[in-house]
Amino acid sequence: MLIGVGLSVATARSENMSLTAPAGEVRLTVTGNIRKTNSEAAALLDDAMLEALPRHTLETSTVVTDGVKRFDGFLMRDLLEFVGADGKTVTANALNDYTIDIPMEDFVRYDVLVATHMDGERLQPSDKGPFWIVYPRDEYSDLQDIRYDYRWVWQLIQLKIK
Repeated sequence: MLIGVGLSVATARSENMSLTAPAGEVRLTVTGNIRKTNSEAAALLDDAMLEALPRHTLETSTVVTDGVKRFDGFLMRDLLEFVGADGKTVTANALNDYTIDIPMEDFVRYDVLVATHMDGERLQPSDKGPFWIVYPRDEYSDLQDIRYDYRWVWQLIQLKIK
């Protein structure tokens, strides 16, 4: 299913806006070409800010788990709109120093989830948490290509918009 919602909604607004300061622990940092910040050139996001994004559920298999899993979280495109992202690439960084560039088009074409929970359990840094980028791989045969498997970033802590 091709999603008609683009990231151009965020780019239609030209003014820079500030986000409120995080009240809790910073769980995700977004930098790069964004218009909404709460720190010098960054959006520092805590759980309350991220939980305010619309919630979604995705059931899919993965290459690193057995069977179909239920993932809960928010859509990457909602997060990118929230911070006013404008770019062609998102560089995702993980706690384990894994880094990969993901085309922004992925988040327009597919309902890519930033998972906070798997099978009802909060993702922990000791496993795949605090966040895991999850693609709806069972819905689209093209997402079963190994190139997409590399984009499933677990232990996600930072995004840079280019």
